Amino acid sequence: MAGKLYIVPTPVGNLDDMTFRAIATLRDADLVLAEDTRTSSVLMKHFDIHTPMQSHHKFNEHATSASVVDRIEGGMNIALVSDAGTPGISDPGFMLSRECRRRGIEVVCLPGATAFVPALVASGLPCDRFVFEGFLPPKKGRATRLAVLSCDPRTSVIYESPKRLPRTLRQLAEAFGADRPAAVCREISKLHETIHRGTLGELSDYFELNNPKGEIVIVIAGTGESSPRGAADEEREEE
Repeated sequence: MAGKLYIVPTPVGNLDDMTFRAIATLRDADLVLAEDTRTSSVLMKHFDIHTPMQSHHKFNEHATSASVVDRIEGGMNIALVSDAGTPGISDPGFMLSRECRRRGIEVVCLPGATAFVPALVASGLPCDRFVFEGFLPPKKGRATRLAVLSCDPRTSVIYESPKRLPRTLRQLAEAFGADRPAAVCREISKLHETIHRGTLGELSDYFELNNPKGEIVIVIAGTGESSPRGAADEEREEE
C-alpha cells in the first residue's frame, strides 16, 4: 500500500506558530525532506522530533523527486518542509507534489504559516481580492510584469530581499506611480516585525536612507485605491 506525501508549513518567525498537527505529522513520518537540514534541525530539536531528514531543495529537486515518489509508492509516509512557511510558495515543493499527483499518490497539505497572508491583512490595504507574485523576475520580463501589475485593480503582493528593496521600490514607483499606496512588511512574526505604510514614492525615499534587514513583503494597492493613512506611517510590533 502506497504512503502519502505531507506538505508541512513551519513558522516564518515565532516557533509558537507551529501547529499541533504539524508536530504530530513530522513525528509520525518515516522521513522528512528539508530545504536545509541545518535550519530544520533547530525546529526538530525544539519540538523533540527525531524523524530522519534528507535534503530536498531547488538545486536537487529535479533529480530526486522521482526517487522520492518511488519510496512513497513503496509505503513510506514522507513529510516535506521548507526553511520557513509553506513549501511550494516561493520554495521547493511544486515538482514533488506534481509528480505525486501524476502517479496517483495522495498529497496532504496542512494549513499553516506563510509570510504573505499576515503582511497582506496587516497592510491596511484591501485584501478581499489580491494577486500574489512572489519574487519578481530579476531581469528578463521584469519591466513587462511591473507594467501588467500596475494596471491590476487587485492588491499586489511581492517578496523581496532586503538588499534589492531600494531598487525594487524605485522601479515600483516608476511603474505604478509614486503616489500609489503601499506597505513594506519586514520580519513577519519575529521579534522586530515592522510595517511601513505610505506611498511608493515615500517608501522609496525612506528605504534609500534606511537599509532594512530580514525577510521583506511588499503590498501595493490596486488601481484606484487611495491611501487610508498618513504618509510613511510605521507600525512596530514586538513580542
